[in-house]
Amino acid sequence: MPAGVKLFSGTSTHYLAEEIASNYGKELGKVTINRFSDGEFQPSYDESVRGSKVFLIQSTFAPTDNLFELLMMIDAAKRASADYITVVIPYFGFARQDRKDKPRVSIGSKLIANLIQAAGANRIMTMDLHAAQIQGFFDIPVDHLDASVLFVPYVNSLNLPNLIIGAPDIGSSHRAREFAKNFNVDIIICDKQRKRANEVESMTIIGDVEGKDIVLVDDMVDTAGTITKAADLLTENGATSVRAVATHPVLSGKAYERINNSKLVELVCCNTIPVKDGAKEKVKNISVAELFANAIRNVHEYNSISSLFEIKKDYQPV
Repeated sequence: MPAGVKLFSGTSTHYLAEEIASNYGKELGKVTINRFSDGEFQPSYDESVRGSKVFLIQSTFAPTDNLFELLMMIDAAKRASADYITVVIPYFGFARQDRKDKPRVSIGSKLIANLIQAAGANRIMTMDLHAAQIQGFFDIPVDHLDASVLFVPYVNSLNLPNLIIGAPDIGSSHRAREFAKNFNVDIIICDKQRKRANEVESMTIIGDVEGKDIVLVDDMVDTAGTITKAADLLTENGATSVRAVATHPVLSGKAYERINNSKLVELVCCNTIPVKDGAKEKVKNISVAELFANAIRNVHEYNSISSLFEIKKDYQPV
């Protein structure tokens, strides 16, 4: 008799994994992370996974220990005779390193894909990759969830009178265009020039923003330099309001300070990465737990994943 589905969490994403497990209707499996005095660690399952469909939940945001812990959990499950290992990575770190944009650099996201497969994963489940082509770096199935199913109902609930969707840079224009189709509105684009990574030198607006209620759309916010500069520039050029939706709240460096001091009305993110306590004045979280729980159920029951992306206009995200 097959052992059925078992859900386990890494250290960094335990807060989300518990919520996913609750929505799925199971308790998280028991894992112990043994830590040595020099910083070395060893994950150990405290229950049998032999013959089980194992789902390992862990985002791979900094520090890199989170990624390595996940790799060791995959390896441990494989060596303990798990039947099928699905790695659930709500936020896929190193996704910005998807190509060689200059000589003598690593393609980090391809390396991570190789490591996950070499560790023994049979399937990957993730959300809003920075570059969709990263799915092609894997030679195993990839379920790529779309946070629009959560963001569109939220934006609908705001009843903004002069809604227009914005891309904070050229790279996010395709994402913004697809998002705008749900509202049958136009998009505007903020064209930025960088001197170096995480530092915007200049920005130009493409499109008419006078009197508009603008929602900027992106996959992640890191230092918040781009998103806040865009919000301030759009407001200076006559926008009535500017808010942003972005799946992954990386929010490093001076991000919280920049957001709170900017013209952004709010930044709406998912809980794929935890938001710092006491720094949420303009940052709102929408939970992805129900969506991931349903995706896990559909994978286990061999049902469609794309059916989860049907946007329900009357759905109220939490």
